[in-house]
Amino acid sequence: MNKIKKIILFSCFAGIFGWTTAQPIVELHSWLEKGRKGKIEKQDFAKIPLSKVEADSAKKIVYRFFQERERLALQHEWVTKCMRVDTFLMPFDYKVYGNKPENGRSLYISMHGGGGTTSDINDGQWLNQLRLYKPEEGVYLAPRAAVDAWNMWHLPHVSAFFDRIIRAAVQVMDVNPDKVYVLGYSAGGDGVYRVAPRMADRWAAASMMAGHPGGVSLLNVRNIGFMLWMGAEDGAYNRNGDARTYGQWLDSMSRADKGGYPHETHLVEGKGHWMDRADTAAIPWMARFSRNPYPEKIAWKQDDQPNTSFYWIRIPEKETKNGKTIIVKRQGNTFYIEKNDYKTIFIGVNDAMIDFEQPVTVIANGQTVFHAKVNRVITDIYSSIETRKDKKMIFDAYIRVDIARQ
Repeated sequence: MNKIKKIILFSCFAGIFGWTTAQPIVELHSWLEKGRKGKIEKQDFAKIPLSKVEADSAKKIVYRFFQERERLALQHEWVTKCMRVDTFLMPFDYKVYGNKPENGRSLYISMHGGGGTTSDINDGQWLNQLRLYKPEEGVYLAPRAAVDAWNMWHLPHVSAFFDRIIRAAVQVMDVNPDKVYVLGYSAGGDGVYRVAPRMADRWAAASMMAGHPGGVSLLNVRNIGFMLWMGAEDGAYNRNGDARTYGQWLDSMSRADKGGYPHETHLVEGKGHWMDRADTAAIPWMARFSRNPYPEKIAWKQDDQPNTSFYWIRIPEKETKNGKTIIVKRQGNTFYIEKNDYKTIFIGVNDAMIDFEQPVTVIANGQTVFHAKVNRVITDIYSSIETRKDKKMIFDAYIRVDIARQ
């Protein structure tokens, strides 16, 4: 008996004993088996309020469905050590260290230096990156940039590649999605400045080694560990000056925002671009952190590659734009919007975040803009899994909030 049928049978037995009604779960499975004819939001069963038991069953069925859809492709790409996104290819290699913990392995994605130079030089930097760091436990993976360019770790396909690598590692290597880390040296350090904030809801921690930021904002790294490593004499592109400035900014943000922006800044005295491996101390430091997929506060500023979702916030695609910012905190069933540049936002919620038996309140500009009980529904469960494919980022409901800009 396959796992999905077991889930459905459990829901049916639960219904017999008065725990729940299994009909929406049966219809969900039938809709999936028949090729998902018609959009999910048009299906009557997907709008029926669910009990917690039903919602948990729906999550397992839908998540497993999407896993199965991409399982063979991800396994093939992992075995061949080459990821594909559109027309781009990203070779990678990895090493596995230590014994696998009960809750899954860690994953370290480590970006190499080089950039706008020859393929041979970038290949050499890639192979060097594979030898550069050694965690006590985890999958240490070094991707080879898909292009030979100065901004090779800034380009739009990079986020898609890293998201795909994470999903493959979760499936094939039993990686814990809450124990994923990103780091990089030189041009790879440039990349950390970019992908750490852009994909902060994917990382537990990040470490930038010997890169330059190019004016990027670190507002989004509030909920991850963030390290800066720089040779104190590394003055090219003002790397050392920028590292000092960004470290001071993180200091001030950490003081002003209790519990936010855990970080360390290290300028290694007497060292230039090569720090003689002093930066290897970043690996055990990062390993102390686990991702919190449902942080109590989110600070999110869009960059030049706007996105529609970040942690438990979703934005309509037509409203995404470089520079737009939202800051939201939650306390129990109450959400406080402290800063907002959007007309409409969607707040994802699940049983780890709120009490579904009580109403949810959203406050913006000192005014209550939403106050009502929220229902778990298949439409929102399906949507959160389809867009994120992250088993720790599944939401039972999305609350639509229309607010005036602050």
